[in-house]
Amino acid sequence: MVDYSAPVKDMQFVLEHLCDVRGLAALEPFSDFDADSLADLLHEAGRFVGAVIAPTTRDGDKIGSQRNADGTVTTPPGFKQAYRQWVDGGWAAAPFDPTYGGGGLPWAVGIAVSEMVTAANMAFSLCPMLTQGAIHMLGAHGSEAQRAAYLPQLISGEWTGTMLLTEPQAGSDVGALTTRAVRQPDGTYRLFGQKIFITWGEQDFTENIVHITLARTPDAPPGTRGISVFIVPKFLIEADGSIGARNDITCVGIEHKMGIHGSPTCVMALGEHNGAVGYLIGDEQQGMRNMFTMMNFARLSVGVEGLAVGERAYQQALAFAHERRQSRAIGSSDTASPIIEHPDVRRMLLTMKSYVEAMRALCFVNAAAIDRGHAAADEATRRHAQEVADLFTPISKGWCTDVGIEVASLGIQVHGGMGFIEETGAAQHYRDVRIAAIYEGTNGIQAIDLVGRKLTLRDGAVVRELFAKMRSFDDDLASTDLDDLRAPLAHAIDAMADAADWLLLNRANQADVLAGATPFLRMAGLVVSGWLLARSALVAAGLGAAPATDPETRAWLEAKVATARFFVTQLVPGAAALLPAVTGGVQQLDPRAFA
Repeated sequence: MVDYSAPVKDMQFVLEHLCDVRGLAALEPFSDFDADSLADLLHEAGRFVGAVIAPTTRDGDKIGSQRNADGTVTTPPGFKQAYRQWVDGGWAAAPFDPTYGGGGLPWAVGIAVSEMVTAANMAFSLCPMLTQGAIHMLGAHGSEAQRAAYLPQLISGEWTGTMLLTEPQAGSDVGALTTRAVRQPDGTYRLFGQKIFITWGEQDFTENIVHITLARTPDAPPGTRGISVFIVPKFLIEADGSIGARNDITCVGIEHKMGIHGSPTCVMALGEHNGAVGYLIGDEQQGMRNMFTMMNFARLSVGVEGLAVGERAYQQALAFAHERRQSRAIGSSDTASPIIEHPDVRRMLLTMKSYVEAMRALCFVNAAAIDRGHAAADEATRRHAQEVADLFTPISKGWCTDVGIEVASLGIQVHGGMGFIEETGAAQHYRDVRIAAIYEGTNGIQAIDLVGRKLTLRDGAVVRELFAKMRSFDDDLASTDLDDLRAPLAHAIDAMADAADWLLLNRANQADVLAGATPFLRMAGLVVSGWLLARSALVAAGLGAAPATDPETRAWLEAKVATARFFVTQLVPGAAALLPAVTGGVQQLDPRAFA
C-alpha cells in the first residue's frame, strides 16, 4: 500500500478561498485561532498522521480488533500507541471550546484534520469521530454539571465517547427501540436492553468510555416521540471526578465485517445485573431532538470518510499508473508505456481526482457554514448559515459516500487484476469505505431527509436562494478563459431547479417524492460541487496569472483549473440526465418488475 501524503496545499486553498477561514478566525468563539498559522498547522497534522497513524492501517485490516473472554477488547498492534500520541499532541482537543480545554479551531479546520486521520486509517478514525459527536451532544444539551464532569476528559481524549442507538429489531426505524430506562429515587435511571453495531463500544485506549444512549422510559409514548437520551459511562464518576465502580454495561460480542476490521463494532448489553446507571440529558422524551445534534455532526464526518478514502485510493492509483508499464501508448516509441499514458486510464484518474476535489469543497464549505451558524455575530447571518448547513449536510453525507465508493472502485480498476489482490491494498479502501453509505442513516434516508425536510425549509426559499447564488456566478465566468464552464453549469443548475420545483409542487404525493429522492440527491451533489469547483477554478486562474507566481505553484494552480474543467464539462452534465428519474413518480418503480 502506498504511503499517505496529506494534500495540504489543496486543503489550505479550499479553506482560504471557498470557506474564508480568515473571516472565521475573526469570529469571537475562534479568537484563539491564528489564521496565519494555518499552513503550519496543516503541515504538522499531515506529518503526524503520515508518520504515526497511516502505518497502522494494514495491521488493523489483517489482524483486527479482538474481543477477550472477559468482555474487554484488544485493538490491533500500534493503535493504542498511535492514539496516545494523538492525545498527547493535543489533536483531539483542537476543534473544541477552550472553556473545557479545547484548542478553539473552527470546525472547518477540524474537518481538514479529520480528513487526514480518516485517510490514514479509517478504522482508527472512527474512535475520535464518535467522541466528537458525544462532545457536540453534551455541549449543546448537557447540564452545566454534566459538561463539567465529562467534557474536559472527552475533549482531551482521555476518555472516548460512543452512540448507542441501533437495536436488533430497530435499525433505521429508531422509534422501534425497546431499551428501558427506569427512574430511580436519586434522579438517576437504570437501563436494560441490548444495542448492536456500536462503533468502538469497547477498547483498550482509555480508562473510561462515555456511552450516549437512547432509551425509553416506562410511560413514554410509542415511536420516536417517546425516546430519551442518557449518559451511560463504562465506569461511574465519583463526586471528586475520580473513576468509580464498573457500570452494568458490557461488550458481549464484536461483529465480523467486510471492512474497517480495526474498529471494534460491538454488541453492548445493558442491565444484565442491576441495570446500567444512566443520567438523563435534557428532558425526558427529547432524546431524538437532542440526538440529531450529535448525528448531524457525525453525518458530515461520515461524508468526509468518502472524501478521505477517495483521496487515499487516488494517491495509490496514481502512483501505480506511473509505475505500471503495459502496452504501447498511441504515439509512443516504447514497447510498453506507463499506463497513465493510455487515455482510458487517464480518464479514470481524472474522474477520481475531480471527485475528490469536489467532495473536499463541499464538505469544507458545509463545515464553515456550521461554524458561522454557531458563531456569527448577528442573528440573521447565523440563521442563514445554519440553513445552508442543514441543506448541505445530507448531500455531504449521501453524495460523498456514494462517490467515495465509486472512487475506491475505480482505484481497483486502475490496478487491473492486481487491484483484486489483497496485497496491493487497493481492495481495502473499497471494503473500508463501503460502510459509509450505510451507517449514520443510510443514503436513502439522507435523500428522504433532503427532499422531505431540507428542500422545504422556508417553503423552498432556502434552496431557491442557493439557485440564485449559483446562477449569479455566471457573470463572474463571463469574459474569462473559463467561458466553457458556463453552459454546462447553467444547464445543470436549471435541471436541478426544475427538479426541486417538481418535488415541492408534488409534496402532497409522498410516494412520488420519495421515488425521486435518491436521484435528486445525486443531482444536488453534482451541481453544488460543480459550482464550487468552478469558483475554485476562477480563483486558481487568477492566482496563476499573477506575475509573481513561481513556476511550481503556477503548475499546481493550472492543475486545479484542469481538474475543475474536467468535472464541470464531463461529469456535471450527468445531473440533467437525472431529471426524468426525479420527476418520474412512483409509477416508474413498477412492482410487477419483481414478479
